[in-house]
Amino acid sequence: METTAAPGSTADPLAPDQAQRLLRALAEPIRLQVVQALAGGERCVCDLTSDLDLAQSKLSFHLRVLKEVGLIRARQEGRWIYYRLEPSTLLLLRDWLDQLAAVCQSPASPCS
Repeated sequence: METTAAPGSTADPLAPDQAQRLLRALAEPIRLQVVQALAGGERCVCDLTSDLDLAQSKLSFHLRVLKEVGLIRARQEGRWIYYRLEPSTLLLLRDWLDQLAAVCQSPASPCS
């Protein structure tokens, strides 16, 4: 499959094992809620805990998973940690899905 990078994306295609890790992380409803909560921009962990109605320990587990797969990044300021989405990873995932969409409508070869 030929890879062409979309505007604003990276040139390296998403490896199948990386796609699997990203999709597995997003398949968990709480982690998907976290990603959606971060869609508006960077958020403090205290705000996420409150908005998602989660115990800090439970939220921390899900934030760690998202961070490990590269979907979010964290920065510390004083005693607070702020999280935001990682655009480059989202672009890689988008490009991978675009490639699937582009080739999935190809007709089958005739059977012999």
